Amino acid sequence: MGHWLDQRLSEFIDVPSFLADGRIVYGSGVPVSGDDSYQPNTFVWFHRDLADETVVPGRIRIIHRDERLVVIDKPAFLSTIPRGRHVQQSVVVRLRAELGLPELSPLHRLDRVTSGVLILATEKRWRGCYQTLFQRGEITKTYRAVAPLRPGLQLPVTVRNHLVKQRGRMQAEVRPGEPANSESLIDLETELGGNSIYRLTPRTGRTHQLRMHMWGLGIPISGDPLYPSVQDVAIDDFSTPLQLLSSELRFRDPLDGSPRHFASERTLPLRPVGAAEQRSQPASPHS
Repeated sequence: MGHWLDQRLSEFIDVPSFLADGRIVYGSGVPVSGDDSYQPNTFVWFHRDLADETVVPGRIRIIHRDERLVVIDKPAFLSTIPRGRHVQQSVVVRLRAELGLPELSPLHRLDRVTSGVLILATEKRWRGCYQTLFQRGEITKTYRAVAPLRPGLQLPVTVRNHLVKQRGRMQAEVRPGEPANSESLIDLETELGGNSIYRLTPRTGRTHQLRMHMWGLGIPISGDPLYPSVQDVAIDDFSTPLQLLSSELRFRDPLDGSPRHFASERTLPLRPVGAAEQRSQPASPHS
């Protein structure tokens, strides 16, 4: 008769092999033995073998670090958190190892293809007070984006609508007639021939909000693989970065009351990373 774990775990891992190697453990860290009897309501833990991941090019630039916060300038194509096919190639996994901060966690998220300022808490004890600022809308966010110049478009303009992003669907959608749950201020900053740099100020934080609002104005962000249409882009194709940059974040620190202002060092238009930067580079802190 098989081990009591076989029925539940065999579809995910080779249970006998994992038991023999001590790779299945109880919450205490003690390895599960093949001779252990079944105990109801018992949690066990294991690490699956990870598939090989293509190294995401570009350096994670650290623009500020103190006791409570790490602020980075994220490159395009790097996930904020481990998920799906992006585990080791994520901000959290890479920086926890590089900085020796096992509790490092993001206070907000950027899409994998979005670049720029991202704030992380160094320890769990700091996370709640800063996340509350995001939840209450007390963080001033400024993004910049490259998109086509549309003659006749009156700017600045505030876009409000009801956005929904359903699990399993690539694109978000607008639901007309429902109360607005998203709001963005869009303004023209600089003309670049047939394109322009726009300054985007989101007042809410819905998934794909800025990308949807720009598309809705008839000026989809350059390099967007989802809007206006879904592009079949290989997971290791880093040739066309989305021209959307989390440019600045401002807030008053909830613990000491000091004004905080963090700005990206990147400039638009974002360019593909050269071959010399195709391998992972260690973060080098500076403030």
